[in-house]
Formats: sequence, C-alpha cells, structure tokens
Amino acid sequence: MQTDILLGIFVGFILWFLARYLVGGIYTVDQNERAVRTSFGRAERVGTATTSNDPISAGLNDEEKQRYNYPQVRVIMPGGPYFKWPWQRIYKVSIATQTVNMAFDPEVPAANHIGTIVEAVTKDQLNTGLTGQIRYHISERNLYAYLFGVKSPIAHVMGYFVSVLRERIATFEAPVDPKAEALSGASGISINDLRKNLRDLNEHMDQECGSSNARYGIVLDASLITGIDPPPEVESALAAINTAHNMVSSDISLAQAAADQRIEQSKRAAEIETLKAQAEVQPLVALASQLSELKKTGEGALRAYVRNVRLGLFSQAQQVVMETKR
Repeated sequence: MQTDILLGIFVGFILWFLARYLVGGIYTVDQNERAVRTSFGRAERVGTATTSNDPISAGLNDEEKQRYNYPQVRVIMPGGPYFKWPWQRIYKVSIATQTVNMAFDPEVPAANHIGTIVEAVTKDQLNTGLTGQIRYHISERNLYAYLFGVKSPIAHVMGYFVSVLRERIATFEAPVDPKAEALSGASGISINDLRKNLRDLNEHMDQECGSSNARYGIVLDASLITGIDPPPEVESALAAINTAHNMVSSDISLAQAAADQRIEQSKRAAEIETLKAQAEVQPLVALASQLSELKKTGEGALRAYVRNVRLGLFSQAQQVVMETKR
C-alpha cells in the first residue's frame, strides 16, 4: 500500500514537472514584440559587441559613451513556438509606437498639473506653460538598456526631455532682421519668438533627444509642442503688441508696394521719353547725312536741293511772306 502511494506521488511529481517546466516552457513572440532570454539572470549576449561602437551612440561624447556602454543582447524575433528551460526567463517588450503627453511623469502622476502642462521660464523671466505630445518606441538595438540598464526608462526619458525643453526655452533667441526690428520695435518678446518659431523648436528637441536611444533604449520619434501659453496677466499685453506689430508691418508693406509702383512708373516714363527723343533725332541725322553727300557732289547740287525743298514748302503753304529789297 505504501509502495503504491509513493509510486503515485512520484508519478504525480513527474507529471507536474513536465507540465510546469516543459509544457510551460513553450512560448511565442507576437509581431509587435521583441524578446530577450536570460539564463540564471544573465542576458544572452552577441559576442563582445557593445553599444559604444553602434551608430546609435554617434550623438554621445566620449565620456557619455563610457557611461552608457551597454552589451548587445540576442533579440528573439516574432514567431514561435520557442522553448526555455526552467532556469531561463523571457522578457518581452512591445516596440509599437506610443504617444504620451509631454508633461506626463510616470513616477508622480499629479506633477505638471496632473500631466497636462510643462512650466518653463523664458529669457524675459516669464513663467509660461507648454502643451504637446511626444511619440516614442522601444529600440530593439538597445534592449539591454531598456530592460536592465535603468529602473524606469520612460521616467528617465521624460525627465531628460523636460530638462532639455526648459533649457531651450530659457535661452531661445529667434533670428532678428535689424531693419524689421528697427521699424517694428517688437524685439525681445520671447514668447512671441517662441510662437513664431514653433517648428524650429520641435526640430531642435528632436535633434537634442536623438541620443535617448543610446542612453535609455527608447527612440523619440517626434516631439509635437502645440501650445505656448503665457500667464493670463501677460496675454492681453502680448495681444496688443502683436496687433501693433501687425499694423506696422502692414503699413510698411503698403508703403513699400507704393514706392515700388512709383519707381516702375518712373522707369516706364523715362523709357517713353527716350524713345520719343530718338524718333525725333533720327530724321535729322538722316537729313544731315544726305546733305553731306550732296555737298560732296558740288555746291550747285546743294543749292538745287534747297531750291526744290523751298518750292515744295511754297506749294503747301496757303500764304507766303516774301522779303523784298528797297
């Protein structure tokens, strides 16, 4: 009886072991997922390759390359079924593009006005609020950094993004045309400059955050800063400045257009008068040439020509005044 019980326990243990570790060791990887396998807690590496020699680290300086030097791990691509041993563990991550509010703080959800507005100080000491979104996805070229390098990669990326954004807002200076600045008198209004150069600001953020792939294993696809709102007490003053600036710009454009029109009219009038003068001079030049040729043939020919011209004029005149000698 005891032998049967022990045999049953042994058979049950075998069945449990097979179900738990063999059948349970079969897994698959979805199309939008990538996986990394560890054995006794150590990720499977690709030889001695590291991220410091990978193109993703091109934006890092030498000191940062040493700090963010992660090993390249073997990535399990979509498919299956795959098998793992009991001492192995599978880490799956989704590489689908995700969108979050740029004010989102994963560690403190109530921060930044409950993850809706990022506050930053401009160069003219105005506390302004920025709204927008960022798109990101996990990099399969640096899964080690995302899975094992830092505790909360998205928190590091969001913190890095916000710090770069605040530094840019505090030092932003738009290119200024000296002539336009002198005429408009609206220079030094940093919030207006930021609003006018919103596209350049987004492009700058994309460039500065390009190293997040090598740092944290997250690729920032795009930053979409959509709103820059000053304090309420400043909004009305900025609106008045913008209105005055637009009026001055409109007057300058109208004056420039009128001046260009007058210059063009003057050019055309000068061309017309020049053509008229040329038309009047041309017959005289031809007549002088003919008289010179006649003079070469003899004095009699020139006098005969003059006599013929006089006769033609006399025939056309209605009255002739003749001078007589007394």
